[in-house]
Amino acid sequence: MARRAALLLLLLAGPLLLAAPALGTSGTIVFTTLGRSRYAFDIFALPVAPLATAASPSAAEVRLTDGASVNYNGQFAPSSDSLLFVSERNGTLNIYSSPAAASSRRAALEFLDDSAAAPAAAKPLLPWDPIALKDRPSLTPDGAHLVYISTAAPAASPRRSWAAVYATHLSSGSTRRLTPPDVADFSPAVSPSGEWTAAASPGPGGWAGEVEDLHTDIYVFRTSDGSRRTVLVRNGGWPCWADESTLFFHRRDSHGWYGVYCAMVSVTGAGEVSATSVERITPPGFHAFTPAASPGAPGLVAVATRRAGSDYRHIELIDVSSNNAAAVYMEVTRPVAPHGHHFNPFISRDGARVGYHRCRGTGNGDAPLLLESIKSPAPDAFSLFRIDGSFPSFSHDGKRIAFVGLPGLFVVNSDGSGGRRQIFSGNAFPTAWDWKRKGVIYTSIGPEFSSESTKVDVVAVSLDDDDDDSSHVSIKRLTIGGDNNAFPSPSPDGKWVVFRSGRSGHKNLYIMDAEDGEAGGIRQLTEGPWSDTMCNWSPDGEWIAFASDRHAPGSGSFAIYMVHPNGTGLRRVVHSGGAGRTNHPWFSPDSKTIVFTSDYAAVSAEPVSNPHHYQPYGEIFTVNIDGTGIRRLTHNSFEDGTPSWTPYYLKPKDVAETLQASGMCAFQDCHWLNIQQAKTDGLNLNMMMCGKHG
Repeated sequence: MARRAALLLLLLAGPLLLAAPALGTSGTIVFTTLGRSRYAFDIFALPVAPLATAASPSAAEVRLTDGASVNYNGQFAPSSDSLLFVSERNGTLNIYSSPAAASSRRAALEFLDDSAAAPAAAKPLLPWDPIALKDRPSLTPDGAHLVYISTAAPAASPRRSWAAVYATHLSSGSTRRLTPPDVADFSPAVSPSGEWTAAASPGPGGWAGEVEDLHTDIYVFRTSDGSRRTVLVRNGGWPCWADESTLFFHRRDSHGWYGVYCAMVSVTGAGEVSATSVERITPPGFHAFTPAASPGAPGLVAVATRRAGSDYRHIELIDVSSNNAAAVYMEVTRPVAPHGHHFNPFISRDGARVGYHRCRGTGNGDAPLLLESIKSPAPDAFSLFRIDGSFPSFSHDGKRIAFVGLPGLFVVNSDGSGGRRQIFSGNAFPTAWDWKRKGVIYTSIGPEFSSESTKVDVVAVSLDDDDDDSSHVSIKRLTIGGDNNAFPSPSPDGKWVVFRSGRSGHKNLYIMDAEDGEAGGIRQLTEGPWSDTMCNWSPDGEWIAFASDRHAPGSGSFAIYMVHPNGTGLRRVVHSGGAGRTNHPWFSPDSKTIVFTSDYAAVSAEPVSNPHHYQPYGEIFTVNIDGTGIRRLTHNSFEDGTPSWTPYYLKPKDVAETLQASGMCAFQDCHWLNIQQAKTDGLNLNMMMCGKHG
């Protein structure tokens, strides 16, 4: 089995390894993921009945995962009491299984195979460990095959999602891709018989850059080999089966409301699949999405909702059984945790429990710094870390990290000792340390994402060594006039700083004196009616990399370019194509490679299934400076960005136990779900049930 698993890993990761640059340097790449450090997700369950009669609603809730890892997108396994779920542990993603007993309330319900008494970590189901997303897992009814999403194999072209459905035979490790080449699938669901899998897919047209609704259709195909792939329903996502002929899904209507729909499925003797009817079961006026059903609970559908007057998404049950003339709604999570977001419900096979994931913390607030080790695809070349902050950068001795909190500028020891130190309370972005003057950090202060004329200035922040007193910090303004001067990056000889400025009416690059700023000399490096920004000076001093929309000014599309400091040699390094975005370049210590963030791999999950992100895409990549050897470093469904690279090699074991998350749940739901006054006043809020149930 180990040999088969090793071969499978090579097959899945092969295209990545072949495209990888030959990195001749070690070091550390650090980046941010919007909000991710605050999630602290665990999977919980509540009994379906009697929800309303419990003396203490919270006493009925049982946590089904370990209370330490990030655990989400659970499913109860068919024909058993096991829980399947996605978990992030030790810097990797995998699918885990554990018992999910509902009879006792414990801090964690994960047990050793040979002991029902001692809690222990659940074991991963997949026999290999590629760095790839594994989302919304399902087991076939016989328990033999695991069906899931993986982003292990690259798409054939930029801005195409890598998300595809795979099925793994658990006893042998044999894996088959069920999604056709260069097609993306999301949110798969296996039918109760195991014969069919349904998934949401944008189809052959691919992703068009959507950040809210992905405009997917529901496809069905055989679970055994992906054959007989058929469009079942146009305009739908997040399918789930109630029985072999009833499929629920969500759809966003023309007024912007998410609603849950029911499709009646027919299969002919020739194996042709079609939807004989499609009906809406939730009305406009509130959002209902990510439905779940179970053969053991006919007529019962669990949904996540955002209702008027609530800032949180909650789980509700909808009874659409034949005993009711109209749908009946039952609250599940609001009585238990009214001030938390609850995601992606699922119902047990016997219909007795409803599960979901939510943040295990309580309330909001500032969390202590978290520096989380992510498994590096090239551990001999660099380590990889996520930080709870934006625009991180290492001091050139590797001992400290500067980052911003939007607002706030902070410094922390790279080993986590001493806590974080706030050295500026206002809004600052980004950070870069001077190469020659110890303790000097360049940043820009003022509002981000602003126009050319907005008052933003480049400053040099000087720290006193070994002094935690913020009153001993000095700030020197280097630019004059404040015309959106930002993204400073110093030259390695310590003499100059390159930055972007809107002083000409357009955002272009300038170089000024590192110590005296504009007063010591300034010259324009690039010029034109476009935006050149996010610049970084190479350690060998030869190049300046930057992001620019000069290929399509004002379009929102950015590519990464390089130019010599004397203005010669301008060339484009990497672009994700069309309306794509590649941003935040940073050179490797040997100046031969650039790390950056991009939508090169499109999206990896339906955005509505996650918390709020400014954009539901953005992964970390590296590329050789000649534009070859693009390599994907991160695989998740969140927004990664603002990477930097230092020659200092930060060992994962040195920080694994020293920087811990607090479990505070300071994140928002998708901003585009904010409830507006319904334009559908007078509509009946109870809609008729679906198909054969009514």
